[in-house]
Amino acid sequence: MIHLFDPLDKPGFIPLRNRSVMSAMSRSFADKEHRATDAMRAYYEKRALGGAGLILTEGTIIHKSGDGWVDVPYIATAEHAAAWRPVVDAVHAAGGAIACQLWHMGRISHADFTGDAPVSSTSRAAAGVNRQNNKPYGDPRALEISEMPVVYGYFADAAARAIDAGFDAVELHMGHGYLADQFLDAQVNDRTDAYGGSVENRCRFALELVEKVLATVPAERVIARISPSRMMGGLYEWSDLDEMIGYFIPALEARGLRALDVSCANSPYAETAGRMVRKIRPLFSGVIMGGASLSLADAQGELAEGVVDCVTWGRAFIANPDLVERFRTGADIAPFEDSMRATLI
Repeated sequence: MIHLFDPLDKPGFIPLRNRSVMSAMSRSFADKEHRATDAMRAYYEKRALGGAGLILTEGTIIHKSGDGWVDVPYIATAEHAAAWRPVVDAVHAAGGAIACQLWHMGRISHADFTGDAPVSSTSRAAAGVNRQNNKPYGDPRALEISEMPVVYGYFADAAARAIDAGFDAVELHMGHGYLADQFLDAQVNDRTDAYGGSVENRCRFALELVEKVLATVPAERVIARISPSRMMGGLYEWSDLDEMIGYFIPALEARGLRALDVSCANSPYAETAGRMVRKIRPLFSGVIMGGASLSLADAQGELAEGVVDCVTWGRAFIANPDLVERFRTGADIAPFEDSMRATLI
């Protein structure tokens, strides 16, 4: 039976020393030029020393047009990539692997960050107030079809920089209401062209993005994060969930994608990601990562059932840098407190 502490050695994906994954969580520790810092190095190094098999970095902006977060790191230039090198080296020295999460926030932003109108699938602004600048989300501009290859190029160039900087892999953030998800989600995407309307059309942007990245870096080094179901003041799902999954997941595999991170963003696992991985597993032969505050016993159950190959933890890794060692030794797991959110420990 597969155990959390067993190595992952699955064809088509990078080898991992165990099946624990630290989920990507935004931390706002970059400097004012959006470069990775020594504090970030210490933060990720500590989690690697604590036994994490794979670390997914905080969202890392691929281009200024995708920004929308205070003190977020970038990987938009060679200088940004070079600043990540000490982080990567420290994680490797501690025996871990690390993937750079590539992020474009789309309409979940404001011109304060992008310098111009944010871009999206739509020209409708997101509801609510942006906690990053305490202003309503900016009015976005719907991407023209002719502009989409430029955006794909931002992702592909950032992926190449990340691999050159020593990252073991990259993760394409295609969930949580950000740019690619703004095309996938019929509740946001109101286009009437080839990128809106039908399931096939709404998947087109994400699939073309994946194709471009896979043409740039090796397929075994690419992960896609999706979030078909999550809590956002209540259960929030793709409106045509089963049809979307039935088309999108096989289409991703057909294009060569070998790893999926099924995320539910601090939601009850059984209601969100736990249901999703059971829908996705029959359609995808590659690596599936999923989880949400699972106990060791529950994580073991998901691995034993075969619905996931790796288990993700987020807040538990903030509160417990040595989370995996605590699991290994049976030590108590410290609870996460909101006060820890912006604290380096």
